Amino acid sequence: MSLLEQLRFARARLRGREVRSVVPEPANYQGHRKPRGSRGGRPVDFDRDDYHGRKVIERRFRHVKQWRGLATRDDKLAITYRAAAVPNTVIARTKRLGDTS
Repeated sequence: MSLLEQLRFARARLRGREVRSVVPEPANYQGHRKPRGSRGGRPVDFDRDDYHGRKVIERRFRHVKQWRGLATRDDKLAITYRAAAVPNTVIARTKRLGDTS
């Protein structure tokens, strides 16, 4: 399955669940769709404000990516996951409190 087919499939699944995708359609995908006319599918609805909101959430969870076990959710037991998540949260909060002057 090509990357374009995967993207179309993912967007169709999101539409089926009534979830809006906020990722813009790449310019080369638009170029491939336009010559096909009505068979090219409908254009992707893109809202710039929603896209910027997505980046805010990604930045918020940036520190979790430093802890690879939390980011990949490798732990089998919930208690083990929580044992790593709580110190991570405490460290992140104390760093943030220490940065304020």
